[in-house]
Amino acid sequence: MKLAIISDSHDNIPNIEKFLSWAKENKIESIIHCGDIAAPGMIKELFGPAGFPFHCVFGNVADRELLPEICQQSTNCKCYGDEGELVIDNLKIAFCHFPEVAKELAATGKFNLVFYGHTHKPWMETLPNGCQLINPGTLGGIFQKATFAIFDTETNKLELKVLELL
Repeated sequence: MKLAIISDSHDNIPNIEKFLSWAKENKIESIIHCGDIAAPGMIKELFGPAGFPFHCVFGNVADRELLPEICQQSTNCKCYGDEGELVIDNLKIAFCHFPEVAKELAATGKFNLVFYGHTHKPWMETLPNGCQLINPGTLGGIFQKATFAIFDTETNKLELKVLELL
């Protein structure tokens, strides 16, 4: 399964639209958003109608009360609160917004992959326990170039994509 991992989209509509178009063309099967969608309406207006299974967590820039409610209105969206957990193709995945929380989740040894955001800087490291800790950067393009990550669960291959190069 091809997963897109995004974070910190911060209501950048042109970037979100370009990403979603690329995701459709490249047969992405599910999207994980590591927080800072910003306006919860982005789910209703952009992410929901795109039709991808969409998994998201809170960031530090979001309306915590509206995000779960708006997600419930979309059949393909699930809001997990501060931390999410999934099992996809026998891979145990956790995702959150803050790097400190991500490091704690990765250190437990319970997960193969832990995704996070907040810093806006793409990053990947493999811990001694084998868990991969991954930050896809910022889809919103704030303080850094707009980036996102693709993870293929069949090949265990991670790719970082720079939006302006697509």
